[in-house]
Amino acid sequence: MSNEELDKYSKKKGILFGIGQFSDAIASQMFSIYVFTFYYAVVGLDVNLITLGFILWSIWNAINDPLLGALSDRTKTKWGRRTPYIITSIIPLCIIIVLLWTPPTDSAIASFIYFLVVMALFDTFYTMYDLNYCALFPEMFQGLRNRAKASAVKQIFTVLGLLFAFLLPTFIIPDLTDSAYITEFMYAGIVMSIIIFVGAIIMIKFGIKERTEFSEDYKTAPSIITSLKFSLKNKSFRIFIIMNVAYWYVVGMLPMVAPLYGKSVLGIDDAMLLGILLGLAFISAACFMALWRFIIGKVGMKKGVMISMVVFIISLAPFMFIFNKETAFIAFIFVGIGISGAIYFGDILLAAIIDEDELTTGTRRDGGYYGINALLTKLSTILVILSINVVFNSVGWATFDPVGTTEYTIFGLRSLMFIFPAVALIIGLIAIRKFPLTKEKYEEIKVKLEELHDQKREKTRSN
Repeated sequence: MSNEELDKYSKKKGILFGIGQFSDAIASQMFSIYVFTFYYAVVGLDVNLITLGFILWSIWNAINDPLLGALSDRTKTKWGRRTPYIITSIIPLCIIIVLLWTPPTDSAIASFIYFLVVMALFDTFYTMYDLNYCALFPEMFQGLRNRAKASAVKQIFTVLGLLFAFLLPTFIIPDLTDSAYITEFMYAGIVMSIIIFVGAIIMIKFGIKERTEFSEDYKTAPSIITSLKFSLKNKSFRIFIIMNVAYWYVVGMLPMVAPLYGKSVLGIDDAMLLGILLGLAFISAACFMALWRFIIGKVGMKKGVMISMVVFIISLAPFMFIFNKETAFIAFIFVGIGISGAIYFGDILLAAIIDEDELTTGTRRDGGYYGINALLTKLSTILVILSINVVFNSVGWATFDPVGTTEYTIFGLRSLMFIFPAVALIIGLIAIRKFPLTKEKYEEIKVKLEELHDQKREKTRSN
């Protein structure tokens, strides 16, 4: 019997697991969308201090993310390898999401130190949740067909989470760039934390189940240093890193810059209207998930990613030219097709790479791979901040000036919405052309992997 038959995919299973992604997406996007604008425009920190903060945060990520991934692979409990970390993380994560929006404002140094500490705490507990949740995806859903179905459901919940993150705070915060509404950010954090907690509890209770045939893999899981070496020696993973950083650079840039782009370029002062525009982009993305699922079935992972990157570049082009809210509606809907591909392909490619690695090492190292991927994906956030820093300093916007918009700041914001993302996607496209896991190659891996899993099941029963 094949792994896909043993997996017994069902819509109910996919939905209950996917609910965890809803909480995951809200948590990550509350951070990604609002933290920069909040500390830059509302708290009033200099863009150079914010950049320094994110660089120091990335150093912590370099330790935290791979460490938690390797630790997860080497864990053995009666609840499994991943589940205890998910359960432990959820309450602290919800508390930190509220604390993100309660900095001291009487001193720039105090605000900066608070910014550093709360970001490090957020990343620790978010990684603990996200890494272990993501590591369960390739374990629970075996085979490309099952993963394509599960990923489509999972990414629809991603889009729903993004919609909540974009829209709900705008009902509470009238202007995302006005320091008069600093308390409203905290209220929004409280509401979002409650939603995150409820979604995570549903997923923990009904949506996750660790597979018994991998229960002994902790014995052969390598140390953090060895895990890092194994992962980075994998050609497929090295190419995937470049592709995924490019994808998440763009997906991270758009919502981070959008509040300032909407206000300064499009003349949109209403936070709710801006939230609706961003919401339209991700509703559009949800609608196009079926398209990418069809494409991956026809041409495989590698060609599917290449097509999605070209489409993404084309869909970003209007941001260089739109000038009012009417044209913005069209542009934000159109860009959804590109966002959809970026969201859809990541888990599927990484799951295939983990399958390939299991054949080589004999051990499933989902946690190790997702830990390193989490670190490198967050590298995209640093690249976003550095890009913003370069542009804002070059156009005279080191500190936020709501009335100081010039043709240079407008061009700078337009370039952050199109030119910088397009360059990143071109780099990703060049890299993915050398990705070795073609459709035919992965079919060979599947056959060999089923034999290996049969051996593991027999060994587990004999023990």
